[in-house]
This record gives sequence, C-alpha cells and structure tokens, in this order.
Amino acid sequence: MKVCIAEKPSVAQTIANVLGATSKHQGYFEGNGFQVTWTYGHLCTLKAPDEYTPQWKKWDMNYLPMVPPRFGISLIDDDGIKRQFKIIETLYANAECIINCGDAGQEGELIQRWVMQKANVKCPVYRLWISSLTDEAVAEGFRNLMPQDKYQNLYMAGLSRSIGDWLLGMNATRLYTIRYGQKDQRQVISIGRVQTPTLALIVKRHWEIANFEPQQYWELKTLYRNVTFNATKGRFDKKEDAEELLAKIQDTEFTVTDIQKKQGKEIPPRLYDLTSLQVDCNRKFGYSADETLKLIQSLYEKKVTTYPRVDTTFLSDDIYPKCPGILGGLRGYESYTAELFGKKLPKSKKVFDNSKVTDHHAIIPTGVPAINLNEWERRVYDLVARRFIAVFYPDCIFSSTTVLGEAAEVPFKATGKIILEPGWRKLYANEPAKEATEKTKTNEEEQEESILPDFVKGESGPHTPSLLEKWTQPPKLYTEATLLRAMETAGKLCDDEDLRDAMKENGLGRPSTRAAIIETLFKRRYIRKEKKNLVATQTGIEVIKTIKQEILKSAELTGQWEKKLRMIERGEYQAGVFYEELKTMVAQIAAEVKNDFTSPRIAYVSEEAVKTTTKKGKSTSKS
Repeated sequence: MKVCIAEKPSVAQTIANVLGATSKHQGYFEGNGFQVTWTYGHLCTLKAPDEYTPQWKKWDMNYLPMVPPRFGISLIDDDGIKRQFKIIETLYANAECIINCGDAGQEGELIQRWVMQKANVKCPVYRLWISSLTDEAVAEGFRNLMPQDKYQNLYMAGLSRSIGDWLLGMNATRLYTIRYGQKDQRQVISIGRVQTPTLALIVKRHWEIANFEPQQYWELKTLYRNVTFNATKGRFDKKEDAEELLAKIQDTEFTVTDIQKKQGKEIPPRLYDLTSLQVDCNRKFGYSADETLKLIQSLYEKKVTTYPRVDTTFLSDDIYPKCPGILGGLRGYESYTAELFGKKLPKSKKVFDNSKVTDHHAIIPTGVPAINLNEWERRVYDLVARRFIAVFYPDCIFSSTTVLGEAAEVPFKATGKIILEPGWRKLYANEPAKEATEKTKTNEEEQEESILPDFVKGESGPHTPSLLEKWTQPPKLYTEATLLRAMETAGKLCDDEDLRDAMKENGLGRPSTRAAIIETLFKRRYIRKEKKNLVATQTGIEVIKTIKQEILKSAELTGQWEKKLRMIERGEYQAGVFYEELKTMVAQIAAEVKNDFTSPRIAYVSEEAVKTTTKKGKSTSKS
C-alpha cells in the first residue's frame, strides 16, 4: 500500500478524491492502492531544554548558554496529535512507499520529515510538489513524483532555521529575563532571531518621531486660470525672502513662457507574492498580515488560487500555455477577459521568467470557479484575479504636460497628466489612480496628475499669488503594510520593484512567517495598535534600549542570516558552518549579558494596560 501524507485533513481529502481513495477510516482515507493521511501542521518539535538534561529545566545563569550536543525531536504534548501520530506510525510500518504531500516549501518539508524520523521510516519516500490543489494539478503532480533526496537541501535549510531559532530564542530569552526582567512580575523578556530586529524597526521609528524637530518653511504659489503654479525655487527657509518675491509679483501679469508635452506609459503592476498581497489587503481593507495569510490559505484549499507562501512575483514559462484556460474560468470578470480572447496573449519578461522562480510561482487564480466564498475571501480573490488579468492588458498610455510661466521674472511651473489609453487601468476604473497599485503618492504628486486646460505659449493675464507657511513632518508610524515592506527589505526604504526583488534574499523572516512575527510582538506586549498604526510599548522600547548586541536587533545583520538559509536551500552554503556560527554567536551573547551589571530592569506592561491604551484607537480590521 502506498501511503500519502498531507499537512491538513482538507488537503488529504482533495488528494484522496483524485487518487480514488474514497473509503474513510479513522485518521485516513483508503482505496485504489493508496492510504491518504494527514498531520495537523506540526506534530513534532525540537526537544525542550530539560529533555536534554534536567539541569536546563531551571532558569539559571550558570547553565547558560544551552547548546545540545545533538538536537532531537519530540511529539507535541497534545492528545489529538498523539492519536493521529499513532495512526500515521501504523500506516508507515506497513507501507511499500510513502509520498510526502506536505506543503511544497521549507516548513512543509520540515513538518513531514520530522514525523517520518519519529516513526522510524525505512521504506522509499517520494515527494509531491504542486502549486495548486486543482484535480488536474494533483494528478499531474503524481505523474511527476520525485525521490525525497532531491529536497534534502530544502530540509536542511528548514532544520537550520529551526535550530537557529531554538539556540537564540531559548538562550537569549533566559539570559535577558534573568538579568533584566522584573522578578516580582515573573516577567519573561522574549528575544527572537526575527522578532527582535523587527521590534527594533518599530522602536527606531518611535525615536525618530520623538526626536523630530519640525522646521518651518514657506512656499510661493500663484493661481492662474484656476491652475496652481508653484515657484520653481521650491521651499523658502526664510520668510523675508519669500515675502520679497511675493511683493515683487503682486499686481503684475502672469505669462506662459513654455509648454512641454511628453507621452509616457505605465506597465501593468506585478503579480502578487504573499507580502505584496498582505500589504494591499492591509492598505485597502485593514486586514492584518495574519488575517490575509489565513484568507489566501483558505482560497488555496478551496482550489481557486495557487500556493500562497511565495516570495516571487513571476511565473515560469510552463504556466503560459495554461493562462487562456485560467482566464476562461474566471466567473464575473467576463467583461475584462473577453478583450483577451481571440488573440495571442502577450508574454512579458516582467511576468514570465524562469530565473525568478524557484519552488513556486506568483499567486494567481487557478481558473476553478470561485463559489461559496465569504465576503473577506471574495475581496482577496478579487485582488488576485484582477492582477492576473491586468498583466495581459496593454500599458496605460498618458500624456504628461509641464507648463512654465513667470511673473515679474519669477519662474513658476505646473504639471498635469491626462490618460490617453487606459490599458490595464480599465480593471481599476472605479479606484483612484493611486489605489490601482501599491504605491501611494504625496500631495505634490497628486497635483501632477491634475488635468490642465489648453494653455498657449505667450498668453498672459492676471493671477493671484499666495504665500503658504508650512512645517516639515516627522516620519509616519509603521502600519502592518509598511512594516511588512520594511521586513522584506531589512529596514531599507525601497519603492522600486526590481531593486526590492534583489533585496528579498536579505529580508527579515520569510513571507510565510512575517505575519506570525508581528502577532508575537502583540502577544509579548512589545507593541500595540492605534487604529492602523503600530506603536511600541514602554516594555518594547526598553527591551531594544537594553540590548547591546547589535546582531540581536539589526535588521541588516539578521537579514544576512536569512540569505545564508536560502543559500543552504540551494546547496551553496553548508548547514554545519551555519550551526557553528550560531554557537559562537550565542556564546558571545551569553558572556556579554552575564558580565553586564549596569542596565536597569526592563519595565513591565500588563495586558490590561495595553488594552486600555489601545481601546480608543482600535478599529475593526475586517471592515
């Protein structure tokens, strides 16, 4: 009997239906020579410290750092998990071979490998690798099973990540709790490989705002033919300089000196990876990163979208022949897809690029009709579907106009944009231009998109000058959308998509883990939410202030670890070398914390205090 194992019962049900394993038993399906069972996510975990030695049960500075001579795994202490594992173990013992049908990614590989190790599997193991759960994709995947050994590097990367999180999290959390926690409150100071540098980004923004000193400046403008022209000099730091020019142009005529017209184009926005989808869902609907992940995972399990835990916005070439069929299956979008039928779909390098796809391609619809979706799922599906259709539409063609003028030899300019051919923007006709894509615009950029009247070079007439007093503004607090982008680029601001792609390898965490990291910061009461904004609590601020080891809080340095983990996945870096680096780092941190007697205890923030400060600014995220 061939035993297949999936990560969830719902996925196992889909696979069983395709294979003809229609007889249901306790904990598995059977039929047609297959038994299909499942885990519930993780069944196993790395052993707790006291499972290696009883001394490590006590939180004692003398026993730190804890570095097991060899890491082991144990079943999670849960009755349901133990029952399911017993079923899996029995099936494995009698299997002619096992087919690993876990989620096709690093975490999915780790989950199933640990279960097989715990069950002491001896038979051959094969890997199912699919990007959607449609019947066709599952059947094709079973026709192309690979030996599990092909994915050994993927497993080693996942194992290295888990060991790294254990070594740093267990040791640093105990070190900081013992040395700096409030003992009377039994306070745990949680330190994590990704959560701490993420918290550091939020705390850094707190101090940038707190220490910001606004600077006063003035802008000289004039209104001519109901169009606002800005002085080309820009900002005036001294009011008297601006007032001097204002007096000079009063009671003069405004003359148009030049008109420059240029045609430009906007290419369609990229397809979604998980992070960009979470960004858009937070910005448009107020969904948290965790909520979006759960929603797109649900859509994947309902077979209407492809595998969600991806960090690429590209498709592989083999998807191109399938695209007409996918477009044909999109119900409710016929008015848009009709324009694409009857002609060859464009194949842009911005969409199809094998070199930008490793394990999985971008998130797209499967073409299976999207029925029985709730309102929240429908919103997320709509983003994915429109984005997929849009990449096959023509560019948006616009005319950009710059009008130059002067009054009393003081130069001014106004700019505007007119869309000549909407192209892909047809799919976003009901949204303002700034909402159609991820990037938002400043007020100045909004002005540039206004439609200008027909000016004639040399024309002149009366105008109304004005002087505006303004102040520089501090940086904005992070929202989940902007924090996700900062995590993706290790804290470096970047709007350019190509440059952002290059920086992803050094990002904080992986797309599939970032939502959980943000949720952990909430649970630890290191941050709270005020409307959409993320605000550091006093405890969070003091944790970062107390940490002296830069590696623990630097987004850039931690991002370099992520790069090494990806290199392990590709076979370009040795897991053993990474492990030795971790041991050295943990030993250095332990020595420094043990010898620090200067820093005070970290403030304790109760759950009630966080709720009180959050309540008045809280908004319903699923609205």
